[in-house]
Amino acid sequence: MYDQSKLSELIRFARVEAGSAVIDVYPGDGDWTRLFSDVVGPEGRVTSFVPAEVAHFKNDPVGRMRTLAKEPGRENVAAVSADLVAIGEAAQPADVLWLHLFYHDLHTALIQARGATAARFNRAVYDLLKPGGSYVIVDHAAAVGAGASDAQSLHRIEPASVREEVEAAGFVLDAESAMLANKDDPHAIKVFDPAIKGETDRCAYRFVKP
Repeated sequence: MYDQSKLSELIRFARVEAGSAVIDVYPGDGDWTRLFSDVVGPEGRVTSFVPAEVAHFKNDPVGRMRTLAKEPGRENVAAVSADLVAIGEAAQPADVLWLHLFYHDLHTALIQARGATAARFNRAVYDLLKPGGSYVIVDHAAAVGAGASDAQSLHRIEPASVREEVEAAGFVLDAESAMLANKDDPHAIKVFDPAIKGETDRCAYRFVKP
């Protein structure tokens, strides 16, 4: 996770606030789900959405989010799992959909095995969000010109490709931030490499459904 100042800035960037309805896609350890739960308060709700594509992982991602939802004070959290392209059937309309370090996976064999593609998922998100809702994406940047070619091997995607694909679904770019940029990232090594792990150059986009 990030330091407190960046966490606060990212939450503001995502426009998550008291009363918001937020969907946290592929929540991992649930850190963002907990943060959003605290911010939205009792009048808001957080859907911790575990893609069915990863539900079989040995760390039991669905069970972990169901346990999280039972923690004291987490009455505003619901753990949900379904195929990525079926997110609109599994989740309620939301103000914000949060995708942290996962967008590139839409271009990997694991995620596409059940029929998900970036185009199909982006359209499902568009249909799910409320008018004026925010689709917020933070991901590891690939080199200029790489497109999505490094998604499988390096777990990176070129920011320009993210923007092009999301705008193709009907979204409008509302804001981008360089708060997670790292000009010293060589962009040619896997994001898990000790030389760059936790310090990768990252893009941050906020798209809006008109």
